[in-house]
Amino acid sequence: MVTLLLDSSRLEVVLSGAEKAMAFRKRNIEIERDTIDRVQLVDDAWTWLRGIPQPGTHLRGIVAMGTWRSAAADDFVIARRHRKGVVIDLVGHPEFQRVLLTTRHGLELVKALRLDVQGEPTDVIDIVADAPSS
Repeated sequence: MVTLLLDSSRLEVVLSGAEKAMAFRKRNIEIERDTIDRVQLVDDAWTWLRGIPQPGTHLRGIVAMGTWRSAAADDFVIARRHRKGVVIDLVGHPEFQRVLLTTRHGLELVKALRLDVQGEPTDVIDIVADAPSS
């Protein structure tokens, strides 16, 4: 499962070694916060796939990882089975128009993005846990 790190200026999607290999990617995904247009929590991330993997790994209904290219856009995808996830729509990102991830921590991501985060990049789970209750 990906780790989501956030600081005041960017969100980093930290990929495991296996995820990097299956996504044919050497680096993590870095997203400047000002390029995030919308974040949606979804019940089945698989239904949001569009296009074909180029490069990427696709085992129908089991795993989809990598860059998904369509006529409309390029998306980055890390999806396992038919699980809950998050869809991050981007504007002005140099590589992708959307990032699609299966994660149990989508709600924490949404909450963390609403907070003023300072210091070193921190896991969104920790950011939300340490936030003062309102």
